[in-house]
Amino acid sequence: MLALDARGRTPRVRAVPRVALTPAEAAESLGCSAEFFREHVDLELRWVRRGRKRFVPVVELERWAEQNAEGVL
Repeated sequence: MLALDARGRTPRVRAVPRVALTPAEAAESLGCSAEFFREHVDLELRWVRRGRKRFVPVVELERWAEQNAEGVL
């Protein structure tokens, strides 16, 4: 069940899928803190930069996770 907002309405669901994420969203999607993301992941990713904004493509996060996954023993 979805939580209601302050006016008692259900929150709007994004209809458009994301193709790129902000650094905070990317950290959250990997399940780590923003600090850990900056220290251990950020420099290994290719970024899209426009002005002061930075975005990482979702496929880039998926590539990073695949390349950094440990093999089964």
